[in-house]
Amino acid sequence: MERSRYIESNTTTILLLALQFERKENLEKDKLRVLLVCGSGASSGFMASAIRKAASKRGLEISVTARSEAEIENYIDDIDCLMVGPHLAYLLDNVKAIVGDRDIKVTLVKAQDYAIFNGENALDQLLSLYQ
Repeated sequence: MERSRYIESNTTTILLLALQFERKENLEKDKLRVLLVCGSGASSGFMASAIRKAASKRGLEISVTARSEAEIENYIDDIDCLMVGPHLAYLLDNVKAIVGDRDIKVTLVKAQDYAIFNGENALDQLLSLYQ
């Protein structure tokens, strides 16, 4: 009798943990995943931080990762949006070719916002892609 209660209790615990894990995975899938690229990943790091701060102030769940444009293909299957630094405008056609027919939004960050790391405006630009 005690053994069957123990097994039943463990089974319930395992099921609850599995449901919590599944819920967490679904929440993470609902989070907008953004890749922001620049030449070396340095300036995009500052911009990504500004966008994350702006999103947090608005209570939005957005993941913004900053990388070099050379790393796009390493992240392409794990993102919803690709933001490109304005100094890489000449690469925009190549970037769009890499994205291909994937359901990924591509946008060139406005130079005036990128120059001063205006995360609020960049976030507005990003969100406008989904309206």
